[in-house]
Amino acid sequence: MKTRYLFPLLAAALLSASFWTGALAQDKVVKKIIETGTTDNRTMQHADFLVNRIGGRIVGSAALTEAEAWVKEQFESWGLEVMVQEAGEINVGFNRGPWYGRMLSEDGMTLHFGTPSYTSGTKGKQSGIVLMEPMSRREFEKMKGLLKGAWVLLTAESNGMAIDWSDKANEKRADIIAQNEEIDKENNEIRRWNYEHRDEPKEMKPYKEGTALFYKEMVEAGVAGFIRSAQVPLRVMYDRANCYNITMETLPTVCDILLDEAQFKVIKEKVLRKDIFQLEFDIRNHFYRGPVKYHNIIGILRGSKYPKEYVIAGGHLDSYDTAGGAVDDGNGATVTMEAARLLATSGAKPKRTVLFCIWTAEEFGLLGSKYFVENKTVPLEKISNYINRDGGPLCATSVSVPDAMYDDYVEICKPLENLNPEFPFTVTKREGPVQPRPIRAGGSDHAYFAMNGVPTISFRETDPKGYNFEYGEIWHTERDIYNKLIPEYMEHSAVVTAVVLYGLANLDHLLSREGLYKND
Repeated sequence: MKTRYLFPLLAAALLSASFWTGALAQDKVVKKIIETGTTDNRTMQHADFLVNRIGGRIVGSAALTEAEAWVKEQFESWGLEVMVQEAGEINVGFNRGPWYGRMLSEDGMTLHFGTPSYTSGTKGKQSGIVLMEPMSRREFEKMKGLLKGAWVLLTAESNGMAIDWSDKANEKRADIIAQNEEIDKENNEIRRWNYEHRDEPKEMKPYKEGTALFYKEMVEAGVAGFIRSAQVPLRVMYDRANCYNITMETLPTVCDILLDEAQFKVIKEKVLRKDIFQLEFDIRNHFYRGPVKYHNIIGILRGSKYPKEYVIAGGHLDSYDTAGGAVDDGNGATVTMEAARLLATSGAKPKRTVLFCIWTAEEFGLLGSKYFVENKTVPLEKISNYINRDGGPLCATSVSVPDAMYDDYVEICKPLENLNPEFPFTVTKREGPVQPRPIRAGGSDHAYFAMNGVPTISFRETDPKGYNFEYGEIWHTERDIYNKLIPEYMEHSAVVTAVVLYGLANLDHLLSREGLYKND
């Protein structure tokens, strides 16, 4: 053979050997991910510790601070680099203790209730009479002497948030009170008419309604707290309007109680009948000095060839705290953590950097992911895809992608076809018209990525075995507990996430954004 033909053949042979060596190494890693994920899956161990040992994790709580430290520790123990990114702070911290209440009467009962975070507790056990709230100045003046130490039933039903006691809210109340003053005058005229014309009475005009119209005056009069009717399961959130503005010198002073609607109805009827009874509450809501900082915890598996290009997965760590924050979003955080462990312990050396983002303050307005995006933690144009998990504890069974991504995803997801015959995984092309890029944030931590044109292709999550999971039952409610998690679905989803992240990180190109958003 002539020498001039030898070098091209040798070069081709070396390139071929390099390709097959890389392919075999990749197959070996995927095989290891699946093997470990099948025989030693620790998703539920993470969830147990997060939900049952640490518990509900409201922003500003010691529990969230502890959870952040724990996630960082776990990432480090698996050999990942870790970035702790301060995303914000709140003036005052909040910790929740036990709560208990009962009706003191011959037909007494234990009360089923909750209190939004960043609202006041009691001063030990507090008992008092129960009154209906005043709707007009005349009604307030008539009852103001009874308000000290009383529990006041409000007409407005709960939406889960605390009563807004800000100056702006009090201005709105003042406007409604003024309208009710006029209605009161008109009703006085109607009363006179009805007295003189008993055969043709006129209907009284209803008052305009608001939430705790005489809030400020009732607090100054010394009420023990306010009680609103709430649907079951109780949705109990936080003081959105005021929590960032309060200080240790301006803490709330009266309780804000969301009571089981059936019990509320019974108590209201007793008040209207003027029955003699009291309610007793022991609510241990505690505050502590801040500022309390909150952080994104980001595990990093550094890319070997394109270290400044990224594939990302994430879920949020913070939660509401009347339950354990198991589904929303302990589910997403722990599935992401297990995907990180599977990749980190498989010997994976992906071409691109993989980020495992455990976000903070999602429930307070997507604050952690917003900070990451708006501060350009990484170049947004270098993110191949962000996979978000923040729904039910369901099973990742498919992915739907634009045409330009389809071939890449089909190749990446081949190892998932036979991963578990009970949960077959499919890749489909998106149907229907291409949607415009979103212009408003909402939903979950993918939002700010999508608003900036980053692909946020996440898995379709289903309930193939028919466990009848209903997200509305747990969403921000007292039922967001560990027992609502579905282990086999979450464990399977962790493996799927790890395999897809690794495949995306090893493409020889970033995913195409063609057809991702309309007019982009």
